[in-house]
Amino acid sequence: MNQSKQRIRIGIIGAGNIGQVHMREFSKLAEECEITTVTDLYLPLAEQRAREFGIPHVAGTPEEVINSPRVDAVIIGVPNQFHASLAIAALEAGKHVLVEKPMALNGQAARDIWEASQRSDRTLMVAHQMRWESVPMIIREQVERGELGRIYTAKTGWYRRKGIPGWGTWFTRMNESGGGPLIDIGVHMLDLALFLMGNPKPVSVYGSTYGEFGPKRKGIGTWGKPDWTGVYDVEDLATAMIKMEDGSTLTLEVSWAVHMDTDNTPFVHLMGTEGGATYRGATGKLLMEKFDRPLETLLARPENDEGERLRLSRHFLSCIREGKEPISPALSGLTSNLVLDAIYESSRTGHEVILDWGVTESQPGEVIQGEFGKAEVV
Repeated sequence: MNQSKQRIRIGIIGAGNIGQVHMREFSKLAEECEITTVTDLYLPLAEQRAREFGIPHVAGTPEEVINSPRVDAVIIGVPNQFHASLAIAALEAGKHVLVEKPMALNGQAARDIWEASQRSDRTLMVAHQMRWESVPMIIREQVERGELGRIYTAKTGWYRRKGIPGWGTWFTRMNESGGGPLIDIGVHMLDLALFLMGNPKPVSVYGSTYGEFGPKRKGIGTWGKPDWTGVYDVEDLATAMIKMEDGSTLTLEVSWAVHMDTDNTPFVHLMGTEGGATYRGATGKLLMEKFDRPLETLLARPENDEGERLRLSRHFLSCIREGKEPISPALSGLTSNLVLDAIYESSRTGHEVILDWGVTESQPGEVIQGEFGKAEVV
């Protein structure tokens, strides 16, 4: 099929909050795509979304979406534990895939997705929307131009004061979510910081996680409906130091609940040899020294900014049409999952964890398949 001459047909698996976001954004790109099919474990919700967005078909199962001849690309917006099986099945069925973050429940599942993407000639993109926010895009451009020099260390985090989501539901069950704030919001900050640093390769991790609020049913937020008969066996705060192959370091700190003075805003601080940069919510700064004086350039989201989700959606369609690699490819999702696994392992053992990638790079951007996901505790 020549997708450059006709609209790309999209099937959405998951009609909940994030699925609704994708329906809203892709509906704005009606000249380039059409949402033809939707499904959800709770079919009445899928039927409701179909009426809201004018989607012609409601599928009874995810498999029906994946194998539908009226679907070219599949969007996966379901709990983390289902990402790998659905993404792999969609790739093997010849569909392009946009999968929500984190790419997988853990490093092994992420490796399975990455390997499936290597066998396929289809696009697989991870929906890390923070890469598409206007202020990070400006900062990334400055990094690429060399304005900050060598980024030798960075700090990133997201402290929520009282924000545990869906207590007792899949959000707080380790076997279904893969973790707490570390894999929920920490994956955003890890991915964004690595992206802004220029995608250095993580090689070692030292971290700790803590569950001080959730087990006591404290720190409950407004996201999701609690299930007080459920389980809370994940952390509510995590901290880590990540070292890169080039010697640079990244500090990561995230929480769902914590006793501290915080405005609940995500942040990244880059420290380079020639300058620095700060991202904080919708604003940021470039920081340099000129003529022996500190200089700051304020950054802000434009008034009529179309939004990061729309840019992400348009990029996904562009990658499908042009056959180019996404800015957030499968390898970025795998990187995040491997680092997150290492943080949990380091917290469990009390030791540094060395990442064994098993991958060599022969040319810039060309990755040779190898053994991913091994870790050695030292």
